[in-house]
Amino acid sequence: MKKYLDKTLSALERAEALTDEMTVEEQASQLRYDAPAIERLGIPAYNWWNEALHGLARSGTATVFPQAIGLAATFDDELIRCAGEITALEARAKYNAYIKHGDRDIYKGLTVWAPNINIFRDPRWGRGHETYGEDPYLTARLGKAYVRGLQGEKQTLTVAACAKHLAVHSGPEQLRHEFNAEVSARDLEETYLPAFKALVEEAKVEGVMGAYNRVNGEPACASGLLMGKLREWGFDGYFVSDCWAIRDFHENHHVTSNPVESAAMALKAGCDVNCGCTYVNLLAALEDGLITKEDIRTACVHLMRTRIRLGMFDDGCEYDGIPYTVVSCKEHKEVSLKCAERSIVLLENNGILPLDENKIKTLAVIGPNSNSVAALEGNYCGTADGYITFLCGISERFSGRVLYAEGCHLYKDRVSGLALSGDRYAEAAAAAENSDAVILCLGLDATIEGEEGDTGNEFSSGDKKDLLLPESQRRLIETVSAVGKPMIIVCAAGSAINIGAKPDALIHAWYSGSEGGTALAKILFGDISPSGKLPVTFYKDSDALPEFTDYNMRGRTYRFTEDNILYPFGYGLTYSETICSALEFDGATAKVTVENIGSFDTEDVIQLYISAPTEGAPIRSLCGFARVALAAGEKKTVMVTLDKNAFTVVTDSGERISPKGKFKLYAGCSQPDALSERLTGVKCAEIEIIR
Repeated sequence: MKKYLDKTLSALERAEALTDEMTVEEQASQLRYDAPAIERLGIPAYNWWNEALHGLARSGTATVFPQAIGLAATFDDELIRCAGEITALEARAKYNAYIKHGDRDIYKGLTVWAPNINIFRDPRWGRGHETYGEDPYLTARLGKAYVRGLQGEKQTLTVAACAKHLAVHSGPEQLRHEFNAEVSARDLEETYLPAFKALVEEAKVEGVMGAYNRVNGEPACASGLLMGKLREWGFDGYFVSDCWAIRDFHENHHVTSNPVESAAMALKAGCDVNCGCTYVNLLAALEDGLITKEDIRTACVHLMRTRIRLGMFDDGCEYDGIPYTVVSCKEHKEVSLKCAERSIVLLENNGILPLDENKIKTLAVIGPNSNSVAALEGNYCGTADGYITFLCGISERFSGRVLYAEGCHLYKDRVSGLALSGDRYAEAAAAAENSDAVILCLGLDATIEGEEGDTGNEFSSGDKKDLLLPESQRRLIETVSAVGKPMIIVCAAGSAINIGAKPDALIHAWYSGSEGGTALAKILFGDISPSGKLPVTFYKDSDALPEFTDYNMRGRTYRFTEDNILYPFGYGLTYSETICSALEFDGATAKVTVENIGSFDTEDVIQLYISAPTEGAPIRSLCGFARVALAAGEKKTVMVTLDKNAFTVVTDSGERISPKGKFKLYAGCSQPDALSERLTGVKCAEIEIIR
């Protein structure tokens, strides 16, 4: 038996043995994302590129969960781990089916390039909805959960997760191939690196992907600083470039002169596999003396180690029997529904919600996102075997009459090409006039906020120019508001939006997955209480934000500004009222009494924040959270373990220290800021802790 087939050896030993069976030409061929077969060694062709941001993506039918930003709004790491487990099962099921038919194409392998744990530092960034929001602790908690769900806990990985994009990467999309993100040592340690460190050290993520831009002058896919951090953290997986990012070295960043130099630079820095085509130049780089055979061997060993950890060269593994029928099964879609229910955020409510079916006989459902599948999907998504749009969910749940009107195009000034501007406003007004209440479904979708090249929003390459709804929708709000009927606005978007109106109720639904319409209807009619919380700050005005290209965190996110805030991070109403009291801390764990003093059964998210006694430290930082279910009138004691870094601060030099002095610890269902307290009507519990 060949040594690389001996399962009693470590994955590294087997990978080294397998790599040493190859010629240098064969080794170099395996460093492409579309690695060819080496038939004499029994190595099948393999395509490293697969996606699984919120369910298995781009490979046909799969369970479609809410977009990552919606999953973040659940503040529920156990549920997100479950979503990861389901995604991995479906990936294995489809992989098993594909290889039986000899299909080893893109989006069909076991190396999934998710999660995206970049920090959503600026609400204009089109790809922000792929992330878990603006907070490094929340991002780390949820990212670890998703990785653990994807990879499983057995010796053989279910699938290999990948943390992306290391690390200072969050727009602008239009400049990403040439941009140099300048970042301080403090912001690196305090904000941009913690989630990556946690996923490497604690979740043992198998892959890490680099970014397109430069970081302090170095291309992120060949950064001595960033790759040095990976080595410091003990990373022993594989590193992959973002797609065609290495080509940017010579074409846009101009740090090399040609593809041969770019390939050499990336490989020498530690980039194992090239998503793109630049690594076809590796043998030329070897011939020119820019790299060594050992450089090629090292990268190949890393890649073979991952494939061995996935069981690819074994006679069989425990996942071979996963049947195709698990894909998008009833049980999986029920978890997607639960994710959607817990993700939806209630921002405003004057008492109209939940709707009283005894008083409302006719509902008008109006707006371009009412019956939109795209408003459920987000980007990097699979294809559901059925979608419950907002209109469908409301129509199925409501016993009365539903009048539907599209109202307007998502962003154009007319729906019909030959019509005059505003061709659907009259229909919207008529539907509103003949209803008892209006549900106005507005927002965006991934055709106008997303990744450069993936959207129709090429005027901003997927980024947003401001925080407003498209003008067509602002005019629709004016038209419907003028009718004077009670109005609930449901905004489907992956980022902060200022709708510029004051409806009777306002819901932010994100991109809520294939079951989003059912989840929305259950909340509208009071079958469940809303319980989602904002994982990002909603600002009033983008013009008051720092420059989009400025990567300094001062003036950004709840941790470093209290100005220009519309709705704070961590905010979200329920149909009841939860109060926290009797907060205690024993050195590692906080204990707090939580009581539902309202008349509605609900779930809520207990949030722990800490303020440090150090000038320049964050105003406050999330350091723990727990989702709790409470019946009306119920009281519970909840224990929450605090972040291990809760009582540390970061110096200007990037050193994490433990200062002496009075810390303040807060517990509540929101932040302890004045705006959150005004919006919720509830004050957080707090204690002082002297260190």
